[in-house]
Amino acid sequence: MKRVLPVIFLLAILSVISGVLMSEMNFIGRIGVSWVHKEYHFLKIWWQGALAVFGALLVLFTIQGVLKMRLGKGANALAQIVLFLLSLGALYITYSDFRHNLSHKIIGERFHLGIYLFFISWMIISLFHLFSNKTTTPKVDAEPTKPATNR
Repeated sequence: MKRVLPVIFLLAILSVISGVLMSEMNFIGRIGVSWVHKEYHFLKIWWQGALAVFGALLVLFTIQGVLKMRLGKGANALAQIVLFLLSLGALYITYSDFRHNLSHKIIGERFHLGIYLFFISWMIISLFHLFSNKTTTPKVDAEPTKPATNR
């Protein structure tokens, strides 16, 4: 638990930064979110975007933590590497989409950075679960304790 709290705190900080960056979309992006893509209205308010990012990161952190506990060391390493590569691929696809799709291109660079920060945070989660030790349960004595006798 001691090693998990600093990572959760780092994810919270990165989520706040991501939420602030996403809320600073330009005027055209704000119009698009207000009129066309109303389902993304929460991204205009920094703390709602930060909560959405933090919630998604906590879900990923929990899923990858469960994988770490349930899988063996080799299988966990493979799963974490696959998830790291998946987040890296998603980051590349997002970057490519922001560069080639006109409606995404004009929304603003700060918004883009906020989205990129989400995928970088996911990579941090994968690296944490890849390189941290597996949590161990306390060992129970094999020999049961003998009841005290009244002599």
